[in-house]
Amino acid sequence: IISHRAYARIGFLGNPSDGFYGKTIAVSIENFYAEVTLTPSQKIAFTPHPVHDPQEFESLAALSERVQTHGYYHGGIRLLQALCHKFHEYCTTKQGLVLPARPFTLKYDTNIPKQAGLSGSSAIICAGLRCLMEHFEVSDKLPKVELPGLILSVETELGITAGLQDRVIQVYEGMVYMDFDQERMERDGYGEYEQLDPGQLPQLHLVYAENPGDSGKVHSTVKQRWLDGDQLVRDTMKEVAGIAVKGRRALEACD
Repeated sequence: IISHRAYARIGFLGNPSDGFYGKTIAVSIENFYAEVTLTPSQKIAFTPHPVHDPQEFESLAALSERVQTHGYYHGGIRLLQALCHKFHEYCTTKQGLVLPARPFTLKYDTNIPKQAGLSGSSAIICAGLRCLMEHFEVSDKLPKVELPGLILSVETELGITAGLQDRVIQVYEGMVYMDFDQERMERDGYGEYEQLDPGQLPQLHLVYAENPGDSGKVHSTVKQRWLDGDQLVRDTMKEVAGIAVKGRRALEACD
């Protein structure tokens, strides 16, 4: 049995400029995490979570309330299924690896608040990826710097709008300064990631909404405006990215 965790994250400074060739500082927080467990089995299977993948409801009213709050399906099973597909594709196509026939069952649990901007979906994918890498014994064959992109490709496959920042901090953990320089991103497909000392941080307090919304819908509109050349959006993203640079200097100076 293989089990791995991936932690929630906060976009400390520069968020969301990671999706616009910017710079960010992100921090992983151990208070909240997703955990995925892989068990060898006769066939590949996925165990629905009793809370996040409900198959039964007390009444039509209860079902309706669930749909109004979370949509028709936002559980973790689709994330793990898409992960398996993209993992196989990445290993066989990009890395030229031959994966042995080792069927398994995946199940997950998470205490990350839903739709609170703490990257709960990518945490499930990241933890699941670690399980698959260990199960197929390819941890030393997949470049660490490319793993955030692999995780992001899973979410892109499902139509989730996001950037690399969340996946980078969940792969590297701790506190990371990220530079998503456009030339490097277009050449290599990833940015420059540098671990910072979390001990430089001041005391932080996390506040999140009890009735959250879908941030992806907001980001998708901003992204389209950026692609259309909206000068206000482009100038604002440069300014936001600059905050990460100034913040890093302040942290290093203990200011």
